[in-house]
Amino acid sequence: MAHEPLTQAEVLLEGFLALDTPEGFRAELIEGEIVVTPPPDGDHEDYIGLIVDQVARRARTRMQFSGNKGLKLRSGGGCPKNHAIPDGTFAPLELRLFRGADPWMPCEGVALVVEVTSTKPQSDREAKRRCYARGGIPLHLLIDRDAASVTLFSDPEGDDYRQHLTIPYGKPLPLPEPFGFDLETADFG
Repeated sequence: MAHEPLTQAEVLLEGFLALDTPEGFRAELIEGEIVVTPPPDGDHEDYIGLIVDQVARRARTRMQFSGNKGLKLRSGGGCPKNHAIPDGTFAPLELRLFRGADPWMPCEGVALVVEVTSTKPQSDREAKRRCYARGGIPLHLLIDRDAASVTLFSDPEGDDYRQHLTIPYGKPLPLPEPFGFDLETADFG
């Protein structure tokens, strides 16, 4: 029985899904490129911890958090589906979005993704932002350690977010509903 030849995108996706990364490393498929990152440093994890703590204490909607949930996101052009692992993923607790989810789950229901710049800052700033917008994730928070700033992207449309607000460390950043509080960034510096 003859089989249809695999497209380049299908070969890339199959190769990506078959990867066996070293312990602690993460592999993502972002805009047709396989990106492998080492375990994060302590400062990276400190930023995530500060955000999780504030969301747990102050958000108007109770949230679930995952620090390494794989998300399947629409792609642009001839690339296979993007497979991204945000540094942080928040979803309303009442959805129980993570329970029973496959390692790579759809992004419907995700309220906010968080990225902290690390070894590949341009991917965090640009490619992953486009992936999250294509996936329709309503809010994307970027902590840019090189620029000492925090940016909230909102209102996804097509390949990008239509709105963004950037503040320097030390200023409060308003998080809209379902969070409904000002994220304090004084401890980020």
